[in-house]
Order: sequence, then structure tokens, then C-alpha cells
Amino acid sequence: MSISRREFLGTAAVAGLAAGTLAADSGNTTLPTRVLGKTGERVSILAFGGGSRYYQAYKEEDQALAAINRALDLGITYLDSADDYGGHLSEQRIGKAIKGRRNGIFLVSKVTPRSGDEAQRAMERSLKALDVDHMDLLHIHQLAGDDDLAQVEAKGNVLDQLLKFRDQKMTRFIGITSHANPATLKTALERHDFDCTQMALNAGQVAMMDGTGGMVPDKAMKLSFETTALPVAVRKKMGVLGMKVFAQEALVGQATPRELLYYTLSLPVTAAVVGMPKLELLEENVRLARAFQPLPAAEMKELSGRLSARNKLALDRFFERHVDA
Repeated sequence: MSISRREFLGTAAVAGLAAGTLAADSGNTTLPTRVLGKTGERVSILAFGGGSRYYQAYKEEDQALAAINRALDLGITYLDSADDYGGHLSEQRIGKAIKGRRNGIFLVSKVTPRSGDEAQRAMERSLKALDVDHMDLLHIHQLAGDDDLAQVEAKGNVLDQLLKFRDQKMTRFIGITSHANPATLKTALERHDFDCTQMALNAGQVAMMDGTGGMVPDKAMKLSFETTALPVAVRKKMGVLGMKVFAQEALVGQATPRELLYYTLSLPVTAAVVGMPKLELLEENVRLARAFQPLPAAEMKELSGRLSARNKLALDRFFERHVDA
């Protein structure tokens, strides 16, 4: 099937590493599901992203609520938002949409402030916006470089607050996300026992190899999340969420939606969080997720090698400046 550039924009991404070890299970939904790491929770491999491609795309509230309800009807059980998605607008709309059908939904948000007091206030506003007394998962949002990690870890700051939120049952699980700093995320995951993590995973940002199995000696090029942070998360049995599968459209036209989707699906992640700005894209993403089969290793190597050679340096630099909201 031919899919245009416009249609390509919201096509979903999901994840798993090898056919034998990460086969999806249909469970009780119309979508395949996987276990979210050590949380033990089972969620759909396709997650609904509540970022700009949700709250900006669906201008009218009734359209925004209809999109969430359609996603739930199709078997998506993982809903993702953040405190800075439209100034809690995304959370407000999700909260209204799930009223009366909270059971079976894995509800996720993110906290952006680094200071403890501000994180506390942001969490309270998020719970109010979502109209719930707790979340299933709360992430520290968008970890940047080492200086940012130092702020996150400072006594009384956001990491301490998340641990308190979990102890106080305001969230069941805690995690951390990053768009552009695989080495810093690796350090954070090694130091702390997060339940989950969310990172940019796509076929165009895989660390380049020199042909002998070694990394290309280019100091201007970061290592990738796939080769740096992901192995730590897997070793520590964290639930892993993939994002940026299409690299903000940069990979559009260089590979098919199926190839890009299934590349990420074939990594060791539980689900992919994807913005779906049109109902037809939501339907198409679900269709692709239902039909998922892991890509052969040779096909993954060819795809990532071809796309990373063309795109990695530019994408690394782009995502350094990327603001998710």
C-alpha cells in the first residue's frame, strides 16, 4: 500500500527485540500487548501520545475527546501526556475522555520542573487536570545533559519528589525520558532504579560502526540510545517506551511506514508513544501494530545502516534543540 507524506506523519511506532524473545501477546484487547518490564503491567504495544500532535491537531474539544475514545475502542491502553503539553491542556482533555472508563487504562504523565516545590505543584495540577487521585506512571521529563542530571539528582529536587510521590501512592511507578542525550540517560539509569524509561529510538539514529564492530571515531556524533541507554534499561528490567520513530518527519520517504514501525517494534521495548493527529492515522497505526512481525536481523542492519549514514549527525543536532511540547 502506498502512503503519502501527509499520511506518514502520524504513523505509529512500537517495539520488541527478537521474534523469539519479544513476541507480542494479543491478551484481552484488539491490539498486541507486552509486559512493561518489572512493573508487571501488560499494555498495548501502541501508545497514544498526548503531545503537540494531539492537543494542537484536534482544535475542538469534542474532536480531541473523540480521538481518545476511538483509540481506547481500538485497543490502545497506554495514554501518555505531560504537564507542559499545552499547559495541562492535553491532560485536561485526556481526563475528560477517560471519565467513566478508567479501568484498563495505563495512565502516564511527565513532570518538567526540576525543583522539588515546583514539581510538587506541577504534580498536583496534573492530577487535577486528569481528574484522578493517582497515575500509573510518572516520568521526569526530557533529561538533557549532565548539568541537568545534577539538577534532577540534587537533594530535595524532582527525583526525590518522584520517590515521595510513589511512596504516597500518587503514582504507582516512576521513570525518566530523554530526546537527545543517550550518554546522560545511560548514567541516570545506571545510578537509579527507575521502573521505566522513555527514549528516542529510530532507524536513523543508530551509532555508526566502522565495519569491524567498533564505533566510528567521530567526536561530533553522539552514540545512540539504542546502543548506549537501552541495554542498561533492559539489563535492569525497566519498562522501555520508544518515541521519535519517524524523527520528526526526517525519515519520511526514505523508508516505508512498515519498515520504520517494525524496526522499532523489533527492539526490546514494550510500547511506542506516538502522536496521531488524524483519526485515519490512528486507524492505520492500529492496523500496522496488529500485523506486526519482527524484522530479520539482516533487514534491521541494512535499514539502520542506510538511514543512519544519511541522517544521524543532522538528527542528533536537531534533537539537541527539540522541545517536546
